[in-house]
Amino acid sequence: MENAGIDTAAADAAADATAAAIAGPAAGAASSKKPKFPEDRKLDLESLKALAHPLRVQILDTLSTYGQFTASGLAERLGESSGATSYHLRQLERHGFVREVEGKGTGRERWWERVPGGITLSSQELATSEAGRAASKTVLRQWERTRGALLSDFMEHGYDVLAPEWAEISTVSTVNLRLTAEQLKHVVEEWDNFANRVLDEYRGKNPPGSRPVQVHFNAFPVLDGTPTPLDPTAGKGATTP
Repeated sequence: MENAGIDTAAADAAADATAAAIAGPAAGAASSKKPKFPEDRKLDLESLKALAHPLRVQILDTLSTYGQFTASGLAERLGESSGATSYHLRQLERHGFVREVEGKGTGRERWWERVPGGITLSSQELATSEAGRAASKTVLRQWERTRGALLSDFMEHGYDVLAPEWAEISTVSTVNLRLTAEQLKHVVEEWDNFANRVLDEYRGKNPPGSRPVQVHFNAFPVLDGTPTPLDPTAGKGATTP
């Protein structure tokens, strides 16, 4: 599909899952096995603000999920003008989020790919300033919107368009628990270990018969839930901080 400005065979280095994590107690948890993939990039405020535009996040997500694109291919897929996608690609390149594919394309039709490695938004970026919190919310909101759209599309149409061997092995799962902060930290650390041990083996690869796949993991406190009292014998109001 070169005329359309997308190279589906290039969903290799760009196919890593974007790590949109607000670092909590388990941030940076060490793994017993050294990751094969580049370490996550922790954004500073300048880079975070540069990314904090809905179209830039969409472009980065598209390159992550589908592989290499030209500006015109991105414009066609995202319903934007090629001038807009060209401009935002240059800004993303300036801040190290995307790069031009070497030896491919021409001066008029450049091919772009996602720089390998996950992205982490830490609590420091959120707490530093109002600008940092606002930029983080913009990025996270667009990431979740894109992720939600892909999940909704799968749930709505997956069994209609996928072959049985794909539809039957896919899963959407939610587990509700009551955990302490330390227990939640343990769950997240174990997920990180699993990702380093299993998922990293497949990152950066594009074997015959493969297709883009997303693996989601969320673990967070339910904000309107009532904490269990630290002292079960205490009266009302003796709750966790």
